[in-house]
Amino acid sequence: MLRSLRSSLARFAVRRAAACQRFAPRRADFWLRLACNLTPVFGDPYPALVRLRRATEDRWGAVAAARQGTERFPDNPDAWMLLGEAYQMVFRQKDALHAYEQALALEERPDAAVAAGDLYRRAGLLQEAAARFARAYAAGGGAEALWLNAQTLFEAGEERAADEALHLWATQVPGGLDRLSEARAELRGGKRED
Repeated sequence: MLRSLRSSLARFAVRRAAACQRFAPRRADFWLRLACNLTPVFGDPYPALVRLRRATEDRWGAVAAARQGTERFPDNPDAWMLLGEAYQMVFRQKDALHAYEQALALEERPDAAVAAGDLYRRAGLLQEAAARFARAYAAGGGAEALWLNAQTLFEAGEERAADEALHLWATQVPGGLDRLSEARAELRGGKRED
């Protein structure tokens, strides 16, 4: 009973925040903070508060809101994904990577694996990046994860593994086998194949 009442109040507060977000962002922030404190589960209030604070150029406030979400709901991978995204807004790549890895520890999800792989790749840790992209594919990331895997393996000098990943990619996209040689050339040229 109390849980459903808290959920209802949190939804009401989110609706109030949405209604006043354009003309009164401080009031919207108040309503969203209230919703975050009331909600019994990680849900709409936290991402909405992070988006609002980013829109009002309060990026550290967005990080604080996302961090509060992980403190209240440490076993929720969505909370950790939100924290990773918030850390990227303030260019804290190591902290963002930690958040994405925590999300992966809780649940195999392609978005977390791709985000972690991207950060490893930017840091020059190509083997770790390729492993995360392969993990993203295994978690259902599809052809995009395979392409990223092949590209990263090629950058790491693992041409045979890159060719294997590229061939698997070609089986996943329409007409991919017909475009395989073109895709291989684009991969080696560093361009993106759509």
